[in-house]
Order: sequence, then C-alpha cells, then structure tokens
Amino acid sequence: MPNTNLYEILEVEATCSPDELKQSYRRLARKFHPDSNTDDPMAETRFKEVSQAYEILSDPERRANYDRFGSDVGAGSPFGGGSVQDIFDMFFGGMAANNHARRGPQSGPDAEVSVDITLEEAAFGATREVTLTLPQRCSTCNGSGCAAGTTPVSCEECNGTGEVRRVRNSILGQMVTSQTCARCQGMGSRIATPCPDCRGEGRRREGVTLSVTIPAGVEDGSTMRLAGRGPAGLRGGLNGRLFVHLRVMNDPRFIRNGDDLHHEAHVAFSQAVLGATITVPTLRENITIDVEPGSPNGTVERVRHEGVEHLHGRGRGDLFIHLVVDVPTELDGASEDLLRQWAAHRDEPVRESSGGLFHRRKAKK
Repeated sequence: MPNTNLYEILEVEATCSPDELKQSYRRLARKFHPDSNTDDPMAETRFKEVSQAYEILSDPERRANYDRFGSDVGAGSPFGGGSVQDIFDMFFGGMAANNHARRGPQSGPDAEVSVDITLEEAAFGATREVTLTLPQRCSTCNGSGCAAGTTPVSCEECNGTGEVRRVRNSILGQMVTSQTCARCQGMGSRIATPCPDCRGEGRRREGVTLSVTIPAGVEDGSTMRLAGRGPAGLRGGLNGRLFVHLRVMNDPRFIRNGDDLHHEAHVAFSQAVLGATITVPTLRENITIDVEPGSPNGTVERVRHEGVEHLHGRGRGDLFIHLVVDVPTELDGASEDLLRQWAAHRDEPVRESSGGLFHRRKAKK
C-alpha cells in the first residue's frame, strides 16, 4: 500500500478503541465503495487499503504485532483465509468472478505411468508403446453425454451461468456471493437424456496404447509431461496431462555418471606388463583399445564420444575404461619357474618354493 500507516489509512489514532476503529471503517468503506464511486478510479484502491487495514487492526493479536513491529509479523496473508478479491466479490455481486466463470466442460485430470527403459534407450532415445486404462471420449455420443437425437438443456438452477449467486444484507448494504452451481457442476447445462453407454459423462474407461517418444539423454527418474494425452474431460472437455516417469534399468557393463560411462576391463598380469590390444564394449558395439606396456592396476583409458547423448545439446559423453590387473592365484610348475627366473633377473626377493605359494592356495580350496 502507498501509505503503510494503518491508523492513518483508517483515520484514527493509534490509541483508538475497537468500537472507534469499527465506526471509522464503516464510514470509509461506504465512502470509497466502488459502486458509489463509478467515476473515481482511485476509489477501488482506497477501498482495498481500508479493508486490508481493518482486517489487521480488528484482530487483537495482529494489531499488537503491528504496534510492536510496524507490520503484521507472523500473520501470513493480511486477509487470513480470504483475500481482497473475496471482499470485492461480496460487494460487487460477484461481477469479477463472473468474468472467469467455470461455465462449460472442464479439462480432464492428470494421470501418470512408469516406463522401464534400457540404458541404450536412455542414451540414444526411443519410441515406446505404453498401454494403460484411461477415461476416453465416448464414441457413441462423441463426448456430449447425450443420447442420440438429444442435446443438453440449460440448467434451471443457475439459468445457464454455471454459478449460483446468494444475496444477503449487511451493515454495508447488500452483499452477493457466488459459487459453482452444484446441479450442473459449473457447466451451465445439464443432460436430460443421458447416453446409455457413458451415462451422461461423455467418457468411458478404456484400454489405450500410446506411442511415447523418449528423447536421447534422459536419466533415471526423469519425468515427461505429455499435454492432452491424459484422461478425457467430462462431456467433451479436453484431455488432461499424462506424466511418464522413466526408470532406467541397470546395465552390468557400465556405470553412468552424467553423460559419461565407466567400464571395468580385466587384463592379465602379462598384458599389463607387456602391453596388449583388448576388446571392450560400448553401448552399440565392441571396440578395441591398446593397453600400454607397464599399465598399473587402476589405469584409466578415455574413449571420446562413446557415452550418452547430451539431452540439451549436441554431442555425446565419453567412455572411461578402468583397467583391473588380474594377479593369478594358481600356476603350474613351468609358469612358476619362469616367474622365479624373472624375479631373480630383476633382483627381486621372493619366497622359497617349499611346495609353492600357489600350491598352498590351491590346497586350501
């Protein structure tokens, strides 16, 4: 409000009594009532200010907060459970509300479904067929809800407006409240002769198969919002929204981190020492990479553009190959002799054979 002093807005002293506050509010409400000031565009603003100020100061707790802190601290909305619009609706006979009446069929509600997809489908996109049961427009009456050869009739309760207005007297004159007509549910018309198949609803629950296009790059837990693919509305109302929750199934070959993929590749001890060319999987095919001689356990090789496609842009993530060097747990005599010769050549102390370390491990199994 332009003037933040509530007492000045109500033209009273800060020490005024509740009765004095009420008398001033009644006087100002009548003075600035928009119905009485059709030629004064500022009357509506002043009426709002007066109503809001009185709403706060007429409550002892909120008035105490205002006196102490200079604002309606902790009180939430200054209109409690209502609003300025509620006050206008009462005084103006619901004229503002009539501009937004709920006349006519309303859109259908929302629905949701979960879909399991593979990591490959999440990475590159896919089109999936989803079968579910939803309210669909009645084919017999084409959604009108009327039996063949009949049409809806105007609701007698609300005279076709979709709203029922109630008038009551108050200290400020007549106040009018509006509410949705219970007989026609705000549509302004009713079904005199319902369709026998949908019983006047204009829709029936049916199994439907929808084609859902999944974009490339989606993640586990992503939700797609499909407008107009949900349940049909009553009596010809538009379809609601369908929310598709995506669940990406685990792929034992990969771990996903954003748009990058990680894969563990096992290599033999000799391959890690001497180098090798090994085969590793990607999402669509196998490729070969080179293991450099002397690669220790945990070496990471990067393969560019073999990850997941970017959801909001061009290109793909990368594939990271983590080398796991397998140390043999069993050796035959010839292999053990060769390793001991190699260790002796490098002057690396090892245990004496005495049956062999590997023989002992084998015996324990």
